[in-house]
Amino acid sequence: MDPKPSMTFIDKPVDHDTITVIKAGILRFSEPNKYWIESSHKRFIPTVGDTVLGIVVDKRADSFFVDIKGPMVAFLPVLAFEGGTRRNIPKYEVGALIYARIVNANTGMNPELSCMDASGKAAEFGLLKDGYMFESSTGLSRMLLSSPTCPVLEGLGKKLAFEIAVGLNGRVWVNAEHPSSIILVANAIMNSESLTPVQQKIMVERLLDRVN
Repeated sequence: MDPKPSMTFIDKPVDHDTITVIKAGILRFSEPNKYWIESSHKRFIPTVGDTVLGIVVDKRADSFFVDIKGPMVAFLPVLAFEGGTRRNIPKYEVGALIYARIVNANTGMNPELSCMDASGKAAEFGLLKDGYMFESSTGLSRMLLSSPTCPVLEGLGKKLAFEIAVGLNGRVWVNAEHPSSIILVANAIMNSESLTPVQQKIMVERLLDRVN
C-alpha cells in the first residue's frame, strides 16, 4: 500500500473528539497514536527510505540521472555504491534498470538515490540484468512488500524459482531461468491487486496447474 504519500487526515480539534478523513482508502493505525489512510496511486511521491526501481536517463561525470516515476528525475552520485571511488565508477548506460534507495527527498529538489543500505553495503541494490520489468500501482507494490509474505508470492515461491525486486514507486522486476516462468509470475502479480488473499491463492493454484 502507499501510506506515506497518501496520508490524509485532519488534526483533532481541541474542543471535541472527531477526526474527519477527506480521502477514500483503508484506515491504518500504528502505535502509539498514528493513523493514516492508505490508497493506491499511479503517481509516486518520493520519501526518504523508499526503495525504487529506476531507469537511467542521462549520465554525467559525477552522477546518473534516473527516472523513478516521481515529479522530478532523481540523481545517483557515482560514489553512492559500496567501495565507490573515482577509479571505480559503475558503467551504467542510458536505459539501464537499477534498484536503489532514496536518501534525500526535499520538496522542489531532485531526489537523491544510493545503491547502498544504511550500513554502506551493496545488499540487493544495483543493476538489474535481464528479466522483465512492469509497472503497477503503488498500492500493489506495498502489498508485495508486506509482511507476512502476500499469498500470491508465497504460493508462487513454493513451486517456482524466481527473483523479484519491488519498488515502492510502482515498478516490479521479475527474473527466472525460463521465460515461461517469468511470464507466469508477472501475470499472477498483475492480476492479484483486486483479489482477496483467498482469491490470490486460488488464482496461483490454477496457474500452476496449467503449467504442470
